[in-house]
Amino acid sequence: MSPSAVPPIGERIRQERMRKGVSARGLAREIGVSASLISQIETDKSQPSVSTLYAITTALGISIEDIFAPVDGAEPAGDGGGQGGGDVRVDMVVPPAGVAVAPSEAAAEPASASVPETISALRHLGSSRRRVGPVVRASEREVLTLDSGVTWELLGQVPDAHTDFLRITYQPGGSSSSSGLLMRHSGTEYGHVLSGELVLTLGFEEHHLHAGDSVSFDSTMPHAYRNDGTEPAVGIWFVLERPA
Repeated sequence: MSPSAVPPIGERIRQERMRKGVSARGLAREIGVSASLISQIETDKSQPSVSTLYAITTALGISIEDIFAPVDGAEPAGDGGGQGGGDVRVDMVVPPAGVAVAPSEAAAEPASASVPETISALRHLGSSRRRVGPVVRASEREVLTLDSGVTWELLGQVPDAHTDFLRITYQPGGSSSSSGLLMRHSGTEYGHVLSGELVLTLGFEEHHLHAGDSVSFDSTMPHAYRNDGTEPAVGIWFVLERPA
């Protein structure tokens, strides 16, 4: 398989941070990381972990789903419905409480734009997101590689469906957080392990997941994943957002 490359997320994060008038130091302080890490992520010298990416998207008001979308005037990959260039829906979520838990995904950002000004102009309630599909070939998947040995592949996207549909791979030793922090976010999470093994920390309990096992839980419950095995753990995950 030769997956489609996702546009660098660092520039997307930097654009949104500047649009919101937030300094790199201020963003770092809000999510509890160093300013140098934010700089490294924005210049694509470092990839965020799953939990750090959730924290950044919450702070900036963009969604995990739309991290895959092209930046500025780029055409959306796999857009079978002609939705690129339309407005996007904005969903607000309440940031999680507690200092030991990383925040998560929140709203949305433009799926694509025909002119630079639409980076800020196309943020209106009730508008549509881009479409990915209806058929996504294995060789055409948009792939996002994160820190801590985690890879996300976008399997499809329907405008206004508010669902993250992902094929997730945890390499041996990979985890959702390089710091070991749990995360929580709006919505409901469903996952099915295709191969390998995963350890799910859910609240105060640990669950060892094997091929064929499935999970479903309220995503506001603190959770994290890690692969303690010797082979990659692969699964299909749905995260159903909860619109405000």
